[in-house]
Amino acid sequence: MTEEKKPYEKNAGQILLEELKPDPEHQTGGVKSFWLSIRMPILAVFSGLVLSAVLIVVTSEEVYAGFGAGLGSGFAAIWKVVIESYGALFAGSLGSPANIISALQSGDALAIRRAFNPFLESLVASTPYIFAGLAVALGFRSGLFNIGVEGQLFLGAIFSAFVGYSITGLPAIIHIPLALLAGALGGALWGFIPGLLKAKTGGHEVINTIMMNYIAFRLSEWLLTGPMKRPDSYNPISPTISDNAKLFRFFQDPIRFHAGFFFALAAAWVVYWFLFKTKWGFNFRSVGANPNAARYAGMNITLTTVLAMSLSGALAGLAGANEVLGVNHNLAMAFSSGYGFDSIALALLGKSHPLGVVLAALLFGTLRNGATKMMVVTGIPIDIISVLQAMILAFIAAPAIIRTIYRLRKPKDEEEDSPLQSFGG
Repeated sequence: MTEEKKPYEKNAGQILLEELKPDPEHQTGGVKSFWLSIRMPILAVFSGLVLSAVLIVVTSEEVYAGFGAGLGSGFAAIWKVVIESYGALFAGSLGSPANIISALQSGDALAIRRAFNPFLESLVASTPYIFAGLAVALGFRSGLFNIGVEGQLFLGAIFSAFVGYSITGLPAIIHIPLALLAGALGGALWGFIPGLLKAKTGGHEVINTIMMNYIAFRLSEWLLTGPMKRPDSYNPISPTISDNAKLFRFFQDPIRFHAGFFFALAAAWVVYWFLFKTKWGFNFRSVGANPNAARYAGMNITLTTVLAMSLSGALAGLAGANEVLGVNHNLAMAFSSGYGFDSIALALLGKSHPLGVVLAALLFGTLRNGATKMMVVTGIPIDIISVLQAMILAFIAAPAIIRTIYRLRKPKDEEEDSPLQSFGG
């Protein structure tokens, strides 16, 4: 029987594997383990909805008028305002059940498409969130805080738009992959620069990526008012991309659901396979978990850092390419409504796991799409969705708040620190 080695006799690889291997004593059953992994995000979303409802109530003139007429009328007004607000939010994002049932009973194909359009539009809004969330999550897994997703998204859009309209005569089977590849290349370039600075000089990626964001914004403005401006337009907008570069849409206008959604799901699967099934993915996670142990084990920290930031940027670039090729079919100023910044909260909500990112992206896309109808029906500003997302981010970043509110005990196998605290050093 082999005698167990003492700690100082173990090699670096054994030490690293032991550090990364879960403790069997902390393993739980399948159902219990699943619940422990999802309860914090679920409670964070629920708490955000509750606090947003409170904000809606305290800013509603109808509620104050109700309390002026009596206590009962006031509480009735509260119930009415909350139900109408969230009812409009989810009807605008998932569709009205009454309209869906009526359309299905009628058998009219056009009516059915229109009834399901809110749900399909939510998928359209979720698609760039999936790409951008994967970009941030890949950085998190590698120990990097990529705040430059918005700028990388812009570069991806610039590259894909240029390939989309400047090259003609190619069949769609070649033109679409080429334009997507160009978008990934643009984002990768914008991720490579801060990655190289981080690896070679120790420059913090948070500062560098923020600076790169502003360079990307100003670069896009210059291009759209100069070299990339549409010749026949007074507005800062690029030429329309070739029909052969447009992502396939499954229905006729005005339904915009396109193949980019399935490309995003495929990207999520590839990221999962890369992170958890390949040697490079293991290196990424090892460097993110403990760079000192990874260096001691002989891993190339410099190469891993640069490659992680470049791949993160490539995913962000695909988000921009998706918007150009699948939705807008051109590039205009400020075409992204904060997808890159929202993706930080999204990746935290999804716990930096590709499946969690997809689910969080679907939630954010649903909220974003339904906010417009909520504003039209109830008059509540669309900014309430930004407040809701900020609350969810606060609860995810500080899980102790959720434990205190709901009197939850901290499991032994749950991390002590906030996901954000890993990037403080």
